[in-house]
Amino acid sequence: MEGRYPAPVQPFGNHSVPPKGTASNKARFGGAAGAQIVGGTVSMKISISVLAAAAILGAATTAAVASSPSFRVIKPLFGVIPSNAPGHHAPKRPVTPLVQWNGSFTDHVGQTITYTMVGTDPSSSNSPTTIPVVIIPIKMVYGALNGNMTFDPKKTLTANGNTVLKDLQVSPLLRANVKFVQGGTNVGKTQYIDAFQRANFWSFVSTNTNYHVLLGSPTVLPEQTINVSPAAGSVMTNPFGTQPVGTMEIDLFDMELQNIISANANVITPDVLPLFLTTNVYLTEGVAVCCIGGYHSANGSQPDGQTYAYATYVTEPGTFSQDVSAWSHEIGEWMDDPFVDNSVNCADNNIMEDGDPLENNANYGAFPYVVKGRTYNLQSLVFLGYFGAPPDVSLHSWLSFQNDEQNVCPGQ
Repeated sequence: MEGRYPAPVQPFGNHSVPPKGTASNKARFGGAAGAQIVGGTVSMKISISVLAAAAILGAATTAAVASSPSFRVIKPLFGVIPSNAPGHHAPKRPVTPLVQWNGSFTDHVGQTITYTMVGTDPSSSNSPTTIPVVIIPIKMVYGALNGNMTFDPKKTLTANGNTVLKDLQVSPLLRANVKFVQGGTNVGKTQYIDAFQRANFWSFVSTNTNYHVLLGSPTVLPEQTINVSPAAGSVMTNPFGTQPVGTMEIDLFDMELQNIISANANVITPDVLPLFLTTNVYLTEGVAVCCIGGYHSANGSQPDGQTYAYATYVTEPGTFSQDVSAWSHEIGEWMDDPFVDNSVNCADNNIMEDGDPLENNANYGAFPYVVKGRTYNLQSLVFLGYFGAPPDVSLHSWLSFQNDEQNVCPGQ
């Protein structure tokens, strides 16, 4: 099908959305103590430790089952965890590294910006790159004291009629099943993030037409189970909808992912992208901040670090992180900032996270695409020009894939 879509719908829920240009809804974590949260007009320093958060969450468990915990901030959020965060250990050498390339530009304030992206250099490459992918489904179990529910991506059915796991596998993120036509230009019948990246560097790709960065047919690893203690999270009503969702503190959740990565080191290697999948779960920062739809990170720095991404698939239509929208955000950011270290001179975000500037737009920045009767909401992503690069590198000199951003980032 072609990449055309109906007008985006407005976000559900009655929560205020901060104005664009103030700050992105990005939560940055480096271990629980001293984690920095920057979201919209809210900026706070949280110095609560994991143990202190656990004690407070445990005390609030009974109320959390029946109603939303008393979070100080409830808003759509995504996160990053630095590659040198506590518990993040670089893979043992020698390794086969992720396929990556380095580039640079001079931004509008005269600073040289260097970056690392996944794939090969589009200015000199005219061949496809395919990144191996593994999916790790995670079943989240809440006991009698914190919700008495289980959220299982292998069993939960979606509005598309598939299980959550199957719907991710057949979505335009992992299948080349959509012809993306942007402003009248066909950028290819391909996967969504590949289409974005081709358009991002269209001044080269329009000549190097065989350039692609694709995700391979995924290998699904055995499902992992996290038994969420009352200290770590609970079940509540989705604050952006009406149905139940689970929660879990992000640092505690990431500790579980580190254990899974270590236990599967023969399969999860630096040249592979592991995708950790939950359904109907938002992560939180301590007891203060909800709701995080996904994050990406790395164990160790470039070029040999192990990159990975996590996102949830919320099955209630119209809500934050509905279907594969959070996944389009996180895979897009992994593509252009795999090691979460591409620094930029922007007031709304100091790293090259291409999903954050648009997540406060209507429908949480996503555009619905219908494939064989199934709807997938794919978030728009900003091009390199948003961060101060010459805009003519990208398709039509646009600043974003859907032409839904007209200004460079604050600070440029």
